[in-house]
Amino acid sequence: MAELGETVLKRAEKLVISSMKANDASHDASHAFRVRDLALSLAREEGLCSSPQTMRIIELAALLHDIGDYKYVKDPSEERIVEKFLEEEGIEEDVKKMILSIIKGMGFKEEVSQNAKNEYSLEFGVVQDADRLDAIGAIGIARCFTFGGSRNNVLHDPNIKPRLCISKEDYVKKGEQTTINHFHEKLLKLKELMKTKAGYRRAEKRHKFMEDFLEEFYEEWAGRA
Repeated sequence: MAELGETVLKRAEKLVISSMKANDASHDASHAFRVRDLALSLAREEGLCSSPQTMRIIELAALLHDIGDYKYVKDPSEERIVEKFLEEEGIEEDVKKMILSIIKGMGFKEEVSQNAKNEYSLEFGVVQDADRLDAIGAIGIARCFTFGGSRNNVLHDPNIKPRLCISKEDYVKKGEQTTINHFHEKLLKLKELMKTKAGYRRAEKRHKFMEDFLEEFYEEWAGRA
């Protein structure tokens, strides 16, 4: 069985680049690499760095977490890219299951549908928190507008109110949405959904940055600033 060494990680990086190159910049390879770096940093803060194997699992899960994302899948076979990669690399079954479990449980849509695990590993926590940190703050604002633009979403419409309590089906379906409403429907909720103390500490600053941005945005929209 293959060990989770540098060679596997290098091949994972190449897979990320090739699989995500057609995505818009909100979910491109740079996003995956930022999440990897954040996850490893959070893992060190949470005391997981004493186990090289654990850090490799975290790194692989973070790198591969958005390959086969439902928002970009054009062919159902793309949903198995990560699983096939781990199999071809000869990753041990228990390690493969752990990586796939982290990836499959990360989505916000799972949390709003209450399918998220009440019990979760610290490895899962740092990877999910890293992904959510990249969705808020300055980077999160940039990604939000990039994604909204890629889907031709309306920037803002005061007559379209945000859906504050939404189901999984409401969250994933396309329809009348505005980019600004996404802040209220998801992004401003993420701070309180952080799973680790390290993630929450970082989320506080990023959350405040978004609140300040929205305050200024509404002032400018109304012609008051």
